[in-house]
Amino acid sequence: MSTALMHKLLELRIPSHPDRLCLVRVLVRRSAQLAGCHDQLSEQLVLAVNEACMNIMQHAYQGDESGEIVLEIFNNGDSIHFHLRDFARPVDLERIKPRALGDVKPGGLGTHFIREIMDECRIGHLEGGDGNYLEMRRKISGENAS
Repeated sequence: MSTALMHKLLELRIPSHPDRLCLVRVLVRRSAQLAGCHDQLSEQLVLAVNEACMNIMQHAYQGDESGEIVLEIFNNGDSIHFHLRDFARPVDLERIKPRALGDVKPGGLGTHFIREIMDECRIGHLEGGDGNYLEMRRKISGENAS
């Protein structure tokens, strides 16, 4: 997902601490609104980015609150893009998948929500092997436009 023709709406660096998620939610909501997303889509994007950040905190950093998460939000007029980076040990990409929806228990649905909300998701390891990235894209216009 190239950022060459996109306008950066936000760049945020936060510690890997759950109490910072309230700040992330406010800024994602406002960025989505600035990009032209209607309220329902803005709330869905907040959910997806919140889940992605929580997964980084719980699974990449394994609760280590000294880690850092970088969130960048871009807009190209037609879609909104979210880029998340962490600097934790590379995660096992094969293990990143939603649990079965019939398996009723708390947690484990973050990746399901992300994939349902976003049009495109890419995950991988940062060059040099020190960290992970998640890139997500959602179309703004069309039936979901305000």
